[in-house]
Amino acid sequence: MKIKSHKDFFSGLMFLFVGIAFAWGATNYTIGSGARMGPGYFPLVLGVVMAIMGAVLTMTALVIETETGDPIGKWAWKPLFFVIIANLLFGILLGGLPSLGLPAMGLIVAIYVLVIVGSMAGSEFKLVPSIILATALAIGSYVAFIWGLNLQMQVWPTFITG
Repeated sequence: MKIKSHKDFFSGLMFLFVGIAFAWGATNYTIGSGARMGPGYFPLVLGVVMAIMGAVLTMTALVIETETGDPIGKWAWKPLFFVIIANLLFGILLGGLPSLGLPAMGLIVAIYVLVIVGSMAGSEFKLVPSIILATALAIGSYVAFIWGLNLQMQVWPTFITG
């Protein structure tokens, strides 16, 4: 069979494999039932739905002809790099790295670093809009997670709170 839309074919394969991985990983947890869901129920259902969508998209790419064949373009290395680094820094700053002696810096600092580094992935970087967005996200996250859900997590670095 000839691939008639390369973008749809490879994105369908990605959804298919990620969905299978989620569903397979969910089997390590208690699944439960629809009325009494266990911790593995949602990842299992999400994985199955994602795998089905991926299979449909992959098959569609083999059947439906597109005008140009939708070739895959070159890799966007700069956005890929900055988005991955921003997420890694967020995780490190939120939880710290005890093995390296790096303490957790808290939710607020982690959000500011995430937004500012992630903003560098775009074609043009402006610091002021990034800080405004980070402030809005930090306030929203504080209200949702600390006040609303009453989660026990470090909000500020220990050198500020003591």
